[in-house]
Amino acid sequence: MTSPLSPGATIGILGGGQLGRMAAVAAAQLGYKCHVYSPDADAPAKEVAAAQTTAPYEDIDAARAFANAVDVVTFEFENVPDDTLAAISRIAPVRPGVDALHVSQDREIEKDFLNDHGIGTAPWAAVKSAEDLQSAAARTGLPAILKTSRFGYDGKGQVRVDEVGDLAAAWDSIGNAPAVLEGFVDFEREISVIVARGIDGATQSYVPVDNVHRNHILYTTTAPSTVTENIANEARRIAAEVVNALDLIGLLAVEMFVLRGGEVLVNEIAPRPHNSGHWTLDACAVSQFEQFIRAVAGLPLGDPSRHSDAVMTNLIGDEADSWAELAAEPGACLHLYGKAESRPGRKMGHVTRLSPVSGRP
Repeated sequence: MTSPLSPGATIGILGGGQLGRMAAVAAAQLGYKCHVYSPDADAPAKEVAAAQTTAPYEDIDAARAFANAVDVVTFEFENVPDDTLAAISRIAPVRPGVDALHVSQDREIEKDFLNDHGIGTAPWAAVKSAEDLQSAAARTGLPAILKTSRFGYDGKGQVRVDEVGDLAAAWDSIGNAPAVLEGFVDFEREISVIVARGIDGATQSYVPVDNVHRNHILYTTTAPSTVTENIANEARRIAAEVVNALDLIGLLAVEMFVLRGGEVLVNEIAPRPHNSGHWTLDACAVSQFEQFIRAVAGLPLGDPSRHSDAVMTNLIGDEADSWAELAAEPGACLHLYGKAESRPGRKMGHVTRLSPVSGRP
């Protein structure tokens, strides 16, 4: 077991978006400094970091200098080049580790990993060519969703395929990139669980939450989910099984489908703070971001229980223009991400509305 980082140590964060921003604030509250590495000079996380590096992720020399300037390295998004992370890991500890990132940044590898560990997913097939796509459709059935294996998020890099005649156009639309075809499942709702795992192997998970998407982007998260206690326990069991199988130190978000018969299937995993955990900033004594920093720094994990129920709503594009009204709304907790430019589909902030805690676990 490694000793916890002492206050004043520096945590390196690969990625400069809003997740890194909120993680850096949580780190500062625990007495740590953060050094943010991002190719974007105006990345939101850099506004609240003690140090910053502006360089491409492929710049191995810059990555090595970054690693030598910090005590531990983590990341706020998965699309870090393997060579860069390998070079960093030879200098500083990386949490979560290289193996966990390798699994989570490629949908084919991720689904193989889950299935190999007995964890159910929607039917799927790997696609490397137009011919593969034809045979994949026969296996999964249509309609289905074609998703690039890497670099997809918030609906990017994916297209719905309804009929066999749509396959060629769908393949072209993702640039003939390696992909997976996912068959539809008759789900009743989408839920997620945020689970942390410390350097001692201890785990703590937040309550399952209900997620509603709009245009493939998370729109609302309601905590806690209204699923039955049995389903909630199963969701937490699955999340703990995945985080332990990955031997992950840090935070893991597990997105799941709840089928109409009550079966729980994993949709995707993310080894970092997650949009569906933002409600914890205002409804829990220890937020997902503090929990993330605790795990990465080697501190004991905090209590994930909530003191309030919550509904988190993303502010996407010009929805953040209503910030003044939201700031005046009683019971509304407004978070803006400091992004310079508002664009359609871009997450500009979120608002969480609290209510007295229910009796649900």
